[in-house]
Amino acid sequence: MPRSTLGAPAALPATLLALALSLGAAVSLGITRFAYGLLLPTMREDLGWSYALAGAMNTANALGYLLGALATPWLLRRQGPERVLLGGALLASLFMACSGFFTEAAPLLVQRLLAGAASALVFIAGGLMAARLGALQPGRSGWLLGLYYGGTGWGIALSAWAVPEALQQAVHEAHAWRWAWWALAAVSLLASAALWWPARRLAALLPPATVGATGRGFDPRPLWPALAGYTAFGVGYIGYMTFVVALLREQGVAPERITLFYALLGAAVLASARLWAGLLERARGGGALAFLNGLLGVAALLPALSDWWPALLLSGLMFGGVFLSVVASTTALVRHNLPASRWAAGISAFTIVFAAGQIVGPTAVGWIADGAGGLVRGLVFSALALWVGALLAWRQRPLSTSP
Repeated sequence: MPRSTLGAPAALPATLLALALSLGAAVSLGITRFAYGLLLPTMREDLGWSYALAGAMNTANALGYLLGALATPWLLRRQGPERVLLGGALLASLFMACSGFFTEAAPLLVQRLLAGAASALVFIAGGLMAARLGALQPGRSGWLLGLYYGGTGWGIALSAWAVPEALQQAVHEAHAWRWAWWALAAVSLLASAALWWPARRLAALLPPATVGATGRGFDPRPLWPALAGYTAFGVGYIGYMTFVVALLREQGVAPERITLFYALLGAAVLASARLWAGLLERARGGGALAFLNGLLGVAALLPALSDWWPALLLSGLMFGGVFLSVVASTTALVRHNLPASRWAAGISAFTIVFAAGQIVGPTAVGWIADGAGGLVRGLVFSALALWVGALLAWRQRPLSTSP
């Protein structure tokens, strides 16, 4: 691999590595988690679910994500991030395929839990490797981190095409949504295979002792405002991503427009890597997390205020252009304020509170949606949670012990 005079990978190979690594984010979030929002309306109608039960499916996914986040530091110490990344991607793909074999709620809940656990392994290991890659090119670290997290957009965009196509092809089959899960699993398996190249290259580039460091003695208390703000982000954003497609269907939006909405949301995620790279590089405290949470609150509120198509499209573009940069902002915060030996522990801490928020969000919004006001009131709740997160994160100051 070409290297600069400082020993870091040259700009173009580093960008290609980050792009290839971003397939991990595509699998772990873009497909494993967010594609369910496209299938929720069809599965709910076919299986007779309440909104609370439909939301509980993503609550189970988030609970699994929390369990996976708790297990990841232990696995990183023993296996290294490249093995955790590849193994997690393969497991997430297989667990998604299992969704096509069940119609009862209990096994589907178990499947969502297992897929969530596997996706946490992928997301944390990939985020750690992206942070290490960024450290080799400090002036471009925000851009490289954004590329990795923006890979979720690849998964969202692929899901926006694959789910309607699979449903259309299986329209005469019983439980047509099963074929969509199998199609998504096939896409994830292909992405998992493609992850082999960046995982092996980065394993060779980054010293094993450094990559595997987990930061014993890490104290999360100085980061409590950012951690609390990120918890509220988990509550608010997942409500939107779980139920926004169902709300669009309730509002009578045409299927082709819903596909366009979701595809553009995914494209906006990809563009966010460039859009917010400078902010992630400059913000040493919680300013980036607060600002981006505030914007997301506005985006989440728009569909609750109006069913006007341009307003709905603006909501999707805003949300897609911001929400994964919130995730990237926490990795940047860790990199700016902690020594490298504690990055894995810091990223894991943020992932754990993120998962905790996501456990609450889908069921809470689903429960609200089953009452008076429906999904509109549920998205108002999501917007309020995001604004609470912005206020909490604003209190985070740079640590005096930054590296």
